[in-house]
Amino acid sequence: MNDFGNDPTRVINTESAEHYLWGKQCDGWHLVKQDGLSVIEERMPPGTSEVRHHHVRARQFAFVLEGELTIEVEHHDFMVRPGEGIEIHPGQSHQAMNRSGRDIRFLMISQPPSHGDRIDEV
Repeated sequence: MNDFGNDPTRVINTESAEHYLWGKQCDGWHLVKQDGLSVIEERMPPGTSEVRHHHVRARQFAFVLEGELTIEVEHHDFMVRPGEGIEIHPGQSHQAMNRSGRDIRFLMISQPPSHGDRIDEV
């Protein structure tokens, strides 16, 4: 028995996490999926991007594990390399892109979770 209520403590990775596909060829794994916090590991192949969007409530932090992530925030491009991260405030327009020749792996941490809080900007 642990001191964490009814939720058992466990080790989680991309093999055991809930997986989903997004965009044209990108992967996401829900490492933490709670009411107040979301931690997703994402993989973006070369040449992929997401739709420019913003979140009404969610504050996000993207932390790069492998590769070089280009993220446009409020019409300014930022290059985020392994061991670096960038915070995205609620209401800020942003778009993640892989302009490199190799896969990118990064963590997207959102508080509260960003699913259902996204407004695409077309």
